[in-house]
Amino acid sequence: MTDRPTGSIIVLSDSLAYYGPQGGLAADDPRIWPSIVGKRLGRSVELFGRIGWTSRDIWWAITQDPRIWAALPTAEVVVLAYGGMDSLPSPLPTALREQIRYLRPSRLRQVVRDGYAWVQPRAAHLGWPLALPPRITVEYLEKVRDALVQLRPDLPIVLCLPPTHASPYYGKVHRGRVPTTTAMREWAQANGVATVDFYPTTLDEFGNHPEDMNPDGIHWGLRCHERIAEVVVAGVGPVLESGRSNPGPDRLT
Repeated sequence: MTDRPTGSIIVLSDSLAYYGPQGGLAADDPRIWPSIVGKRLGRSVELFGRIGWTSRDIWWAITQDPRIWAALPTAEVVVLAYGGMDSLPSPLPTALREQIRYLRPSRLRQVVRDGYAWVQPRAAHLGWPLALPPRITVEYLEKVRDALVQLRPDLPIVLCLPPTHASPYYGKVHRGRVPTTTAMREWAQANGVATVDFYPTTLDEFGNHPEDMNPDGIHWGLRCHERIAEVVVAGVGPVLESGRSNPGPDRLT
């Protein structure tokens, strides 16, 4: 009988990794896709993420969160599962939008929030600006990759390409997905990083099974989590076997 692998899978993500059809779930919930991936590949999973995280937030987490530092020495692979938030339309600059929560008194904060909630889906049809331009997404991807390489030059990386959404909060507009995905894919190819694509699965689930998805039109149902897990396993499995981010010409891209 062989010993079970002692290494782990680190997942750096936004809330799509741990939100279900009714809201957020615990990081070790067996129904979310990182947990399913870990079970199928026989590894423990270290999930780090937060709602609304962009590539910039992941970079801040890499540099500031000691839990990530503690997890890296025993990791076998890092899965970068973010970028979807980067590609969403953001008429109000992110830095200003995030300051709404700090407004006082509470009545003023609520008025501003209500105003933003009215403007956001209408202004989203402009398709611009994005939460992060594709070139900035790539800059932060490279910063994250460089930091990981400095600490663990042997550590493989798998990049998840952005999903789509059907959210009324963003006017059901996602014009930024293609340029963001193109930039991320080109960066991955240039750096020998394997990729998996969340778009086909999420397009199908939102289009054909919207009743199973979260009503916010952003987060997923549990079947979608299972299907996404299959996509990630297909990409991460060969990387774990080969010990390299790019296992060869037959890798999933």
